[in-house]
Amino acid sequence: MTLRIHRADFSDPRLAAFLQAHLDELAPTAPPESRHALDLSGLRQPGVRLWVGEWDDGIAATGALAALGQEHEEVKSMRTDPRRRGSGVGRAMLRHLLGDAVSRGVRQVSLETGSTEFFAPARALYAGAGFVVCGPFGDYRDDPHSVYMTLTAASAGGAEYASFACEAGAEPRCQFQKSTARCPGRTACCDEVF
Repeated sequence: MTLRIHRADFSDPRLAAFLQAHLDELAPTAPPESRHALDLSGLRQPGVRLWVGEWDDGIAATGALAALGQEHEEVKSMRTDPRRRGSGVGRAMLRHLLGDAVSRGVRQVSLETGSTEFFAPARALYAGAGFVVCGPFGDYRDDPHSVYMTLTAASAGGAEYASFACEAGAEPRCQFQKSTARCPGRTACCDEVF
């Protein structure tokens, strides 16, 4: 079995159900004012790019990038189907997001995640990719229910950060490609197979 990552099709009813399950799963983890997951309409906003990871015929993961500034984006709506957790699907989606960001010249990627034990696997995933804890960014404020993390080209050593474009996947499948991170025989792409 392989994971195929592609841009979201908002007309797919499976996507709406998957994202609603994400919101439902997060609801008991924090009070409403401390929940920052985007719903379907939020993910359709300009400046937000949503991907879906499919395994067989089902959605196994989602992940999005939301523009914060010219070279700064935020990871949003990272979710792995509970049946696929621990299988590397989340790591593959995160690498895809980072590869896309690098290919478009983004120099910093930040995120907000929960502070409770429920979110410990997510925090470990992000730390393993080089994210470090930081203060609130964008419109966020200090919140005991949130942990803020960031990854910059400088903190990742430049070449290592750019390597996410190479690690992200297989041969390019896009007709039009723009990449600032060059890899021998590969480039970050809108459609990858893992």
